[in-house]
Amino acid sequence: MDELDRKILELLLTNARMPVKDIANKISLTSPAVSSRIRRMEKEGLIGGYTVQIRLPESENQVNALISVSIQPDQRSSFLQLLGRHPEVVQCFHVTGSHSYIAKVRCDSMQSLEHLITSFQLLGPTSTQIILSTVVDRNVPHF
Repeated sequence: MDELDRKILELLLTNARMPVKDIANKISLTSPAVSSRIRRMEKEGLIGGYTVQIRLPESENQVNALISVSIQPDQRSSFLQLLGRHPEVVQCFHVTGSHSYIAKVRCDSMQSLEHLITSFQLLGPTSTQIILSTVVDRNVPHF
């Protein structure tokens, strides 16, 4: 991957629907050259696909939180099944440290969050942090 590939990827990360012609103009290449590079990066697996990021409007009562939970090894499959039953869980990370997992959750209300925490506590001790705001959101790699 060279500098031109990096520039193409950065532009596609900004707008995956950017026309090849526009990319070519921005990086001073011909459209066929840009198309060839994109096809090569797709073939190599560097570009794994194109997607849409949905950003639903947050309701006034919505609560985002991180729930850390300590799970004993014999409870792991029960915990993973529990995660599958709760659509409020948007991400879950298996981590090192004093807890086994950290779940990022999006609940419709404090009551919904409380119910979810109680469900987790049936399998192990928890610690919960309410997310007040997102000050950095880097869901894209840097090249």
